[in-house]
Amino acid sequence: MPRWGIVGCARHDVSDQRHLRPASIAFMLLLLLLIHYLSPTSSWGYISQALIFHQVRKYLLMLDVRKDHVKFWRPQVLLMVSNPRSSVGLIKFINDIKKSGLYVLGHVQLGDLSTLPSDPLQSQYDSWLSLVDNLNIKSFVNLTLADSVRHGVQHLLFISGLGGMRPNTLVLGFYDDCLPKDKLIDPSLCQPRDPAGSLDELEQQSPLFHFASLRGSSDRQDYGEFGDGKVLGPQEYVAIIADAMKMLKNVVLARYFNDFDRAQVLSPPSSSPGKGAVYVDVWPVNLLRPDSSSYVDTCSLFLLQLACILNMVRAWRKATLRLFLCVEEGRSVRGSEEKLGQLLKELRIKAQVYSVPWDQQVALHWQRQGKWGKKQSSQSPDSAKEEEKQRPDEEEENDYVNSFPSNATRLSNDYLSAVNKLILDPARPAPAVRFLYLPRPPADTSRYTTYLHQLDLLTQDLGPTLLIHGVTPVITTDL
Repeated sequence: MPRWGIVGCARHDVSDQRHLRPASIAFMLLLLLLIHYLSPTSSWGYISQALIFHQVRKYLLMLDVRKDHVKFWRPQVLLMVSNPRSSVGLIKFINDIKKSGLYVLGHVQLGDLSTLPSDPLQSQYDSWLSLVDNLNIKSFVNLTLADSVRHGVQHLLFISGLGGMRPNTLVLGFYDDCLPKDKLIDPSLCQPRDPAGSLDELEQQSPLFHFASLRGSSDRQDYGEFGDGKVLGPQEYVAIIADAMKMLKNVVLARYFNDFDRAQVLSPPSSSPGKGAVYVDVWPVNLLRPDSSSYVDTCSLFLLQLACILNMVRAWRKATLRLFLCVEEGRSVRGSEEKLGQLLKELRIKAQVYSVPWDQQVALHWQRQGKWGKKQSSQSPDSAKEEEKQRPDEEEENDYVNSFPSNATRLSNDYLSAVNKLILDPARPAPAVRFLYLPRPPADTSRYTTYLHQLDLLTQDLGPTLLIHGVTPVITTDL
């Protein structure tokens, strides 16, 4: 039998001449690899597929969630995509930021299976998988059918992944009125990769992607209860954010990635203000709460971790991390910088620390204008107690750094615009991407629209920006 012939040849090669043993063994291993990777797929059997399945299942079972520890943490991302036509830049960027972790593309289609003759999602998988192949990203695809986008996202957060490989971070596009742009009109993406075929044949082939037209396009009529083509409103959007945090998932909101071109961003012209340098800006402070100027809470450390992971990716290694420390007059600037520098040294994060005075911006905050304090002092004890009952969402004082309590009704547009201009300082070279602190949504659902409006003002015209909120520890120095 052939296998006995292989054993006999191997025994002869190894035992005949000792000085040729290493070369013989290396040559045999090379032949095995060539046969494994270059041999045509057999229609009657495929032992490699069975071996791969067995090994993958074996090691997935070894990822026991009961043995989870902060030292095992890695980014495992679920990116919700409404329409891939307008999300190519974001899909590529999240592929970088996930590095060696899990990456899942999620999509929710509205519908009710009980009223349909068959599953409408089965015919869409080929287009999504072709998109993954053509964008050259390492991602899985999960599609679901639900009666609302909120319920569909909940489904995916509950069931995506296997064992210890489950998403721990939800990424959403930002909710605004910007019209999406079709980025799949590039012929290199829309046509199959067949170098043997002629150009005429490639033009005659049908495109790989059969996704719906974008809202606002000429060949699509606007639909939806909101009248602008959107399938969810601002209330439901913020509710998705709140749901993810309840499920202990980190949340990332990505804005202005419609025109994000990775190759162009990483190769700026030498005539640019930064003279060809690439920057990644990190603002690890809750800019909506000047009194919570701490950068060592869970959310701030999660920002630093994601920025560090991005900087470790090969294409982003030449980028410079700029960490901005907001300071007020009368506080020890040097002491804060030294403390932050020591923290970065312990975490082995290379970043340039900049102190940014923001006294003018803080002066516009309601806490510094004195109106609220005067109002409180002029209230009677009974009215104060009554108002306290009407604000059940106020959290404990030692827990407010990661919260967004009644700020939603007291922050002024002037303060938010001033902070926006502080971030958008033209004296500094514009970064490739910005990392900002995402406050927790208010517990009062009636304030969701106000909360979203404030995030809109805060990030207006900032370019590619990530609003990030971390709920689980990802960094420790106690090992």
